[in-house]
Amino acid sequence: MDILSILGVIIGFAALIGGNFIEGGSIYSLINGPAALIVIGGTLGAAILQTPQHSLKRALNMFSWVFRPPVNPFKQCIAQIVRWATAARKEGLLGLEQLADREKDKFARKGLQLLVDGNEPEVIRRILEADLIIDEQRDHDAIKFYESMGGYAPTIGIIGAVMGLIHVMRNLADPEQLGPGIAVAFVATIYGVALANLLLLPIANKLRMCVNERSQYRELVIDGITSIADGENPRSIEMKLNSYLH
Repeated sequence: MDILSILGVIIGFAALIGGNFIEGGSIYSLINGPAALIVIGGTLGAAILQTPQHSLKRALNMFSWVFRPPVNPFKQCIAQIVRWATAARKEGLLGLEQLADREKDKFARKGLQLLVDGNEPEVIRRILEADLIIDEQRDHDAIKFYESMGGYAPTIGIIGAVMGLIHVMRNLADPEQLGPGIAVAFVATIYGVALANLLLLPIANKLRMCVNERSQYRELVIDGITSIADGENPRSIEMKLNSYLH
């Protein structure tokens, strides 16, 4: 569980509610069911409209990464690649066949299988990089779902405020209702801006960082496997791959 992500959400909304309280406002002044329905429903509907089904499904599956980011053990991976290189020097590439069968990471297992099959380093790199680029593009397309919601939410909030003002205008003959009516109308704007800047856009950026880190991890695997295919010394491979450590 990523405690910092949870802490960030709490701090953001606590600052918003706390600032409103310090200014003399009540938390109840920020609660408006129709405004929430307009902003959340309108934003979600617009984002779903523009997102292909496969990207939407992937975006929903990736949401858990915000609070449980995928683990990319760079240091352990380097040690594992060094063991593969050592085994290849002692037993030959065919000695990696059993290791490939036991490998849990599908990407690394595919690289090992290409290595065992005797493919040239350039061929192995080209195939693995193609997989990396396709997966990375798929994930970035999914992240656009949250980015689009972050872009639509403020505009939908303004629409909600305008709709509220329309109702206010019907009560121009009663000045006592104008002030509270206008205040309620602008709650929709607060919802839209807060939703975009405190949740949706940060979620998109967090997911993008997770995708980029996973791509770096896979680049590490590619460099390690192609180095083994080139017949490099295990110690040299380890020194080269250590540059991936943060």
